Amino acid sequence: MVRLILAALFAAVLVSSVSAARADQSDPRLPDLFAKLRAAASAAEASAVEQRIWEIWVEAPDRETAKLMEHGLAAMGGNDEEEALDAFTAVVEHDENFAEGWNKRATIEFVMGNYDASVADIEHTLALEPRHFGALSGLGQIYLALDRKRPALRAFRAALAINPFLEGVREKIEELKKDLEGDPI
Repeated sequence: MVRLILAALFAAVLVSSVSAARADQSDPRLPDLFAKLRAAASAAEASAVEQRIWEIWVEAPDRETAKLMEHGLAAMGGNDEEEALDAFTAVVEHDENFAEGWNKRATIEFVMGNYDASVADIEHTLALEPRHFGALSGLGQIYLALDRKRPALRAFRAALAINPFLEGVREKIEELKKDLEGDPI
């Protein structure tokens, strides 16, 4: 399932990563997009806004970072985790202020089962882009894998507060609430 999610993200991200314009988490278009995301009237409307946010996040601020990101995304899409990890490590070494480089490396580390490294990279992602609902959702998944339900619930709630249309996250929250609080009588 994780590989399917990665493949879908890869396809969406690869298309946007070749754009001529360069941006990142500090892009001035993002505040308006996050406001639109929270105010969306439907899941379809939210999905379009969410896609645009992801496109901006993945736009590297310079050509070298873009080249490294494209290499990492291609490796990720080809299920070559070691190559993707090397590429995203090169991204964060080249530009330590590019949040999506840290997030992509965290994703690969999660897939590889290196949860501590993934959490550390998610923390770095969130320090640079506190609105990163993808990183928060990933953090929840890591905590679930570690059977740390309360921190998972907090991470999922934080993601949903930013992006209220994350249905998979909403479902995880409901499951965790039942598990932690029990079924009401």
